[in-house]
Amino acid sequence: MAQSKDVSEYRRLNQANWDQRAPLHAASADYALEQFERDPSFLSAVVRFDLPLLGDIRGRRAVHLQCHIGTDTLSLARLGATVTGLDFSHASIAEARKLAELTGTAIDYVEADVYDAVEVLGASEFDLVYTGVGALCWLPDIRRWAETVAGLLRPGGRLFITEGHPALWSIDESRTDGLVIGFPYFETADPMVWNDAGTYVDTPGALTATTTHEWNHGLGEIVGALIAADLTITGLVEHRSIPWNALPGHMIERDGRWELAEHPERLPLSYTLQAAKPI
Repeated sequence: MAQSKDVSEYRRLNQANWDQRAPLHAASADYALEQFERDPSFLSAVVRFDLPLLGDIRGRRAVHLQCHIGTDTLSLARLGATVTGLDFSHASIAEARKLAELTGTAIDYVEADVYDAVEVLGASEFDLVYTGVGALCWLPDIRRWAETVAGLLRPGGRLFITEGHPALWSIDESRTDGLVIGFPYFETADPMVWNDAGTYVDTPGALTATTTHEWNHGLGEIVGALIAADLTITGLVEHRSIPWNALPGHMIERDGRWELAEHPERLPLSYTLQAAKPI
């Protein structure tokens, strides 16, 4: 990892990386596309985890920002919402549309940058804005994201996001001798620049577009950005688990989630945040 002084190409490089990830993820058993096709009641592990806090979304108009290949998007539709998925990766949207067609599910997929969502989808159109795990780290400006969320929501609508905790993102996962803070907790002007041929799931091949740019955003920065966008915080829960082995050598798996093998009370690994747009 190295710091980049030139962030002008971050979007192009990140998009190239995600365009290559999409077909690999669609072929990965970890995304369970065959099970989605075989079982009409099957939900993604992320949405299954969200259910107790997400509640009843039947009849709601929802938008899933940074939807990738659409497994969480499809899961929201199976819970009864009318769903739009948005992602900047052409290949991801192609895979998401293919999955929706295979499962006979009506989902509107739009290829666009998340910051352009209000422009391409319309203002105040949605009852629910949903964002899943591993999305915010790809965005350089958390305040602009919060303004986008507020712009998409109808009065009375809500944001629901479950994400990796910024405290986790600051830990150097290559260190197996202890939990060592190696990266920024707070948002920085310059991104963290990575070069990695793999992804967070087992895939049938490796990436060649390996360079990515990421930013961390402190929990206070995220909450503060939503408040500054005139949204009301309605819920915040920190979790001791995450859907993948985020810190190899330090974690154990329980019921499909990963937590610290020792002293799980010492580090939050993910969080669920909800906010509402005042009526």
